Amino acid sequence: MPSATEQETEIQGTSHALLPFLKSQSQNTLTRLYKLPSSCLSVLRLLTPLERQLVMSLLWLEAAVPITTMAGWVFKANKKLFDLAIQNLSELHIVPSSSIKYQLNPTFKTGLREALTAGGESSSFGVPTEPEPDKLALDVHGLDSYALERWETILHYMVSSGRGYQPKPPAEGVKHLLQASGLMDNPRGEGLQISSRGFQFLLHTPHAQLWELLIQYLCQAEERKMDLVEILSFLFMLSTAELGKEYSAKNLTETQKALLHDLRDYGLLWQRKPSSRRFSPTRLATTLTSSSPPLPSTTSGGAGGASEGFIILETNYRVYAYTDNPLQTAVLNLFIHLKYRFPNLVVGSITRDSVKKALSNGISADQIITYLTAHAHPQMHRQNPLLPVTVQDQIRLWEVERTRVQSENGFLYTAFASQADYDLVLNYAKELGVVLWDNAMKRSFFGTLEGHALVKQFIERRSQGGG
Repeated sequence: MPSATEQETEIQGTSHALLPFLKSQSQNTLTRLYKLPSSCLSVLRLLTPLERQLVMSLLWLEAAVPITTMAGWVFKANKKLFDLAIQNLSELHIVPSSSIKYQLNPTFKTGLREALTAGGESSSFGVPTEPEPDKLALDVHGLDSYALERWETILHYMVSSGRGYQPKPPAEGVKHLLQASGLMDNPRGEGLQISSRGFQFLLHTPHAQLWELLIQYLCQAEERKMDLVEILSFLFMLSTAELGKEYSAKNLTETQKALLHDLRDYGLLWQRKPSSRRFSPTRLATTLTSSSPPLPSTTSGGAGGASEGFIILETNYRVYAYTDNPLQTAVLNLFIHLKYRFPNLVVGSITRDSVKKALSNGISADQIITYLTAHAHPQMHRQNPLLPVTVQDQIRLWEVERTRVQSENGFLYTAFASQADYDLVLNYAKELGVVLWDNAMKRSFFGTLEGHALVKQFIERRSQGGG
């Protein structure tokens, strides 16, 4: 029987990564955004099931609903979930905060009604163009291949840079965003390489990865003097577009034209040439606000797009990876010593040196274990625990080796005249919380730099008889 927490999660759902960013925006910004029907529909898709139900219940009502009436819509046991949903809708300025009645923001209500009934004359859903007979556009398969190639170029650059390889680099704007978001850094001044946060990024689904980069892009809008509402509205327009169709770029603003150029580098849309007046959104763009997989070869996998596990780990630290994907092989090479490569199989071992190399690059033992668990072959799921305990423990022990000895600056106190003097000063230092090490047999202890002045004064008072 599911627990209360599991039931709440099922009812409430999981919050989308973009919602906290939208909540941080001003009411004026969100009101401008809600003037576009496509934005209203996209925001509705981002809400949890309970929040969507509340919005749809209020959408077609002309008058505000008393709070006491709405309270009757839910069981008492779920009152907390109802209050949380109302709070989230209020922070998004969809339902204005009130202690008497609830109603939808009039701007949001009008926009969502137009989106659902195809009313109004807004072009917020994009302007489809007729195909040109003399110029063949990419079909759905071609768009999928293009998006996958662009996206894997970014991921391959992340895992291969700074390790003696020369991967195909993405555009300069992409590299800047990877560094600004902390997914790559330059700790030794020898070029960008993947960070600990970047390796965690590889464990996420392509959908979560894409939104993490897009949110970082949104955060830089003011710095780049770009209109945030125009960026969001264009992304929402793409999310409602039809895959395989071409759309006109003639009526785009200057901000949106710059965005059009940048999104090509991430594989969200395709153009015949940079100066083209039409574009085709790829599956990466049309699934931005849906639960459908953004890449054709993915369902829920992380880097490399594996739909199911491909790694077998043995108790002798031997690893068999059933893959021919260069990106997956490059990720494994971050913490595994690869020995053999076959057309659909990579063989290697987890060694002390390979793990320590990963640790020195900011990848933690838990991240290595999590990656192996997330991509374990179905055959591995027959055993309990999933990964051999001896291998897990050894990986963690190798990590502990790096932090086994720590240096601290301080002062050594020794040569006390008597045991009583030593105990008195030691107890005083312990009360201050400045003792790092002590040895009663040798009548000595080591204290921090910060506590030295107080301990010294205490000893001087004792020696002068004022103690």
